[in-house]
Amino acid sequence: MTQFVVKPGVKNLQHKGEKLITTHCCYCGMQCGMHIRVNEKTGNVVGVEPRYDWPVTKGKMCPKGVTAYQTIDHPERIKRPLIKKNGKFVESSWGEALDLIEKNFKRIQKEHGKDALSVFGGVSMTNEKCYLVGKYARVGLGTRYVDYNGRFCMSSAAGGFMKTLGLDRGSTLPWPELEHTDCFFMAGSNTAECHPTTIQWLWKARDKGAKMIVADPRETPTARIADVHLDLKAGTDSALANGMMHLLIQGGYVDEEYVNERCNNFEQLKESVKKFTPKYTSEITGVSVEKLIKAAQIFGKSPRSVVMFARGVEQQSKGVDNVCLYTSMALLRGQIGKFASGVATFTGQGNGQGGREHGQKADALPGYRKIDNPDHVEYVSKVWGIDPSEMPKAGVSAYEMFDEIQAGNIRAMHVICSNPAVSAPNNHYIWDGFNKLDFMVVSDFFLSETAEFADVILPATTWAEDEGTTTNLEGRVIRIRKVKDPIGESKPDWEIMNLIAERMGKDQYFGYENVDQIFQEFRIASKGGKADYFGITYERIEKEDGIFWPCPSEDHPGTPTMFKEKFETPDGKANLAVVDWQEPDETPSDDYPHTLTTGRVVFHYLSGTQTRRTDFLMEKCPEPYVEMHPDLASTYAIQDGDDVFLETKRGSMTVKSKITKAIRKDHVFIPYHWGKELSVNKLTNPALDPTSRMPEFKVCAVKLKKV
Repeated sequence: MTQFVVKPGVKNLQHKGEKLITTHCCYCGMQCGMHIRVNEKTGNVVGVEPRYDWPVTKGKMCPKGVTAYQTIDHPERIKRPLIKKNGKFVESSWGEALDLIEKNFKRIQKEHGKDALSVFGGVSMTNEKCYLVGKYARVGLGTRYVDYNGRFCMSSAAGGFMKTLGLDRGSTLPWPELEHTDCFFMAGSNTAECHPTTIQWLWKARDKGAKMIVADPRETPTARIADVHLDLKAGTDSALANGMMHLLIQGGYVDEEYVNERCNNFEQLKESVKKFTPKYTSEITGVSVEKLIKAAQIFGKSPRSVVMFARGVEQQSKGVDNVCLYTSMALLRGQIGKFASGVATFTGQGNGQGGREHGQKADALPGYRKIDNPDHVEYVSKVWGIDPSEMPKAGVSAYEMFDEIQAGNIRAMHVICSNPAVSAPNNHYIWDGFNKLDFMVVSDFFLSETAEFADVILPATTWAEDEGTTTNLEGRVIRIRKVKDPIGESKPDWEIMNLIAERMGKDQYFGYENVDQIFQEFRIASKGGKADYFGITYERIEKEDGIFWPCPSEDHPGTPTMFKEKFETPDGKANLAVVDWQEPDETPSDDYPHTLTTGRVVFHYLSGTQTRRTDFLMEKCPEPYVEMHPDLASTYAIQDGDDVFLETKRGSMTVKSKITKAIRKDHVFIPYHWGKELSVNKLTNPALDPTSRMPEFKVCAVKLKKV
């Protein structure tokens, strides 16, 4: 267990009778630096202190981070395995639970084949665990059906970056450089609520004269501090980005030397965006011509600029197109690969970056290798000690696994550190799928909405009861440290996967005794891949405050700034996006006349499994609500706080109204952190992006009425 030693120039935060364990927050991709306060006599966690010397967040924390420690010893923690008997969960021993899992997994595979089993992973885990999920599914269980909840989070950013830049790393620059940026173009990101510890860098830049442009259907706290708020209709990002590039070209703001030397498709792009005049773009997006022109002038004249986006852009059936086009805006200005400039996506989950690089995606292997590439399969098979012929083929995406359940192809599922009963779109379809399974196992530390469907629940540890690495939104690999021993009989996810793999007769491939053994294997498995972690060690992370991948050797400095000299495409050039705008899968109609969009609030995280169990956070935001403009509310005689019934083609719900002018008149907004009858994902559209297989959470047609 690592004890924090106060460094010179850092405030002495240590309290008498306590020790400080240096680690990082368990929530979003900021991975804010913190010290957990532990009572030296009892070993109990008693509080948290910000880490002022952490270069990314400099002592800043959000309401979730300062209360995260309260989940560790929460009274609702699952402390022993639970088995469902006669519809109710009863405590059992690990032996009994594992016996039942082994019996059912082996029976199902004997009757229906190896691919009848499936694994649904998550990226709120360490890199070591995320790496092991892919190996556990493919080697331990022998199934091709493995995917993860990052499919609902970062997959469109990954797809877009791969197409344009040849490599998916969430940020092309380190975060502290943001204070030297001249212009921020932020699309579909309510940074002030969803990644609030970033705002300090924006304010520092603003103090030096930087400008902000925010594209969002809502006047969020982020949009309120912008110089220009582009209040576009949800689902029209591709038109907006094309319109911006039209104006950049017409205004002479293109860095032609950079584009000619480092980019493909410029002539095709110029032709493609010709029709996106300010008038045409305004008609599609609803943004005024004046705002479009002003935004293009600010962005085009700024020497250093960063294009930033998040789920508002990515959680669409055209999400990859959106990412490609917004990235192309940065390329036209010649900004990628330069100081205080570039492109970045705000990672939603704590390890959303690292968790998608190392093998729990349906088509991916460690190091961002591809499972349909024979050379990649041969390399990873050698690391794992299996014959390449034993490597299962590619599976399907997270939502599509439920199609396979409905078709009878998947008969059992192991859900690890995820809550798709809340986070997946079209909830009723997901719930029906869980009920159709022959057998279901969930590893979690709380009784989540997904766990309630399980036949067996295995008690997992929180982030503070294990150790390893995560990769923050910059691409910086950092250390998560163990703060205390696991509560009750809970075990870390890697140990749980070990135990089940051994029961399935695969003990020679597992049997890890500690996290370091997994990390050393994981380094080798990633070696030579696009996401190369081989040169990263725990010692280097400690000494250097994290290492940016790719880092191919221990004497390599890491890569804080990406693409300085070339892009990771076959010819070394970036591919400018030549993509027309297409309508969302579902648009308003006479029957469903309005647009519903969803998102986060500052007091909650993802499906709310943890934050809804934190008293302070629930006091601040106890339930979801529907945000609507006063003009829309008056149409239905709705007053602030009235119950409102909303319905889409997939489901309905009733929530209280929140009347505000900070939203388009034709849109409504509902946060998604609640389950069951309060889950807005009963309403959302599962239409998938053709590349990323991301569902269209952010746009669907809805009708409403006052209750």
